[in-house]
Amino acid sequence: MANDKTAHWKDLLRKRLASAKQDGKTEEEKKAEETELFTKYYTEWKGGGKGEVDSFKHIPRFYYRLPAEDEVLLQKLREESRAVFLQRKSRELLDNEELQNLWFLLDKHQVPPTTGDEAMISYESFLKVGEQAGAKCKLFFTARVYAKLLHNDPYGRISIMQFFNYVMRKVWLHQTRIGLSLYDVAGQGYLRESDLENYILELIPTLPQLDGLEKSFYSFYVCTAVRKFFFFLDPLHTGKIKIQDILACSFLDDLLELRDEELSKESQESNWFSAPSALRVYGQYLNLDKDHNGMLSKEELSRYGTGTLTSVFLDRVYQECLTYDGEMDYKTYLDFVLALENRKEPAALQYIFKLLDMENKGYLNVFTLNYFFRAIQEQMKIHGQEPVSFQDVKDEIFDMVKPKDPYKITLQDLVNSGQGDTVTSILIDLNGFWTYENREVLVANDTDSNTADLDDS
Repeated sequence: MANDKTAHWKDLLRKRLASAKQDGKTEEEKKAEETELFTKYYTEWKGGGKGEVDSFKHIPRFYYRLPAEDEVLLQKLREESRAVFLQRKSRELLDNEELQNLWFLLDKHQVPPTTGDEAMISYESFLKVGEQAGAKCKLFFTARVYAKLLHNDPYGRISIMQFFNYVMRKVWLHQTRIGLSLYDVAGQGYLRESDLENYILELIPTLPQLDGLEKSFYSFYVCTAVRKFFFFLDPLHTGKIKIQDILACSFLDDLLELRDEELSKESQESNWFSAPSALRVYGQYLNLDKDHNGMLSKEELSRYGTGTLTSVFLDRVYQECLTYDGEMDYKTYLDFVLALENRKEPAALQYIFKLLDMENKGYLNVFTLNYFFRAIQEQMKIHGQEPVSFQDVKDEIFDMVKPKDPYKITLQDLVNSGQGDTVTSILIDLNGFWTYENREVLVANDTDSNTADLDDS
């Protein structure tokens, strides 16, 4: 029986081989036929038939190639179309007359009683104002906006002033976004350094607080202003910042605050973008530059602030930061100043942490802490002070930070602890360490002086 089956299969194979030889098709023809059959059966299996519409024909185009530099006509077309689009968006915003009309309608529909000095409006009156205010205001008169502004009013009303300020803020944000977008040469929603420089340069004449600046100082002022945006908003050094990030941070508010002609002296001094602040930073740079070559050597930078930064830390600054023949330019100096003046901020801590992390391991261990603190101990000896034990300082640092790993401190540990500024000051600046070490005495002195002021009054 088994022999009969074997003979049967042998006959079948012989016939198959014989038919294949008689077929006369080349290998390429066979492959083409195989591909055709596969496509046919696969399409049927997927459910695609001749009667069905191919879905890919209805997928909208989502990628448009940016014109190359030599495609002048396409670039001009893109610029013009963007300008028209931004003009249309600008026309959709409320102008001053429409805002005044909105305020008049809100005031007319206020619902008593008033809460303190604030006029209030109910949801029914809110909707009535929305119907009368016109199409441009429609997006503000929604249940969502009303709910956002609804607090603890017993009658379920919202403050007219709060709502109007909300509308004003939204209009301002859209206006500013359109204004910034005009400088977005690539049209991709971000500004490069040169784009932001152009924006601020053209903004200077509109800021009364900068009227006293000489035109020869404009380039240095623009550099000083732009650097703050890029230091905090471009931590990865991509060379560009999202317009959304510019609008979301407070820097633009600080810059446009200079429109106020009656801005107080205290506000100007605390505002990085003010004329006194910019002149202070640039003046410090010039004072440090003893050889007047426009650059700062390590020795010149060592006199920064109170002159108590350790030489070990300054060595790391010149190893990691961009220098020219071992000297620092004004732009690099601005990053240095922003980091040391804002040590509580994550971007500043990232800058300093990179300098402390000598081996680029992503964490600080006991060896690293000891390496930097040894320079503090040496400075204490020079000033005739008794050096503090490193073990005590190390234990205090780990107690303050409370890192996830008890033997390593990461950047995230420093940020999360809220003590990053104190820890970095202890390690890089003798004055910072002295302030920390004598904090209780300083607090007591402040308390005594405040008490004395109250007694005098």
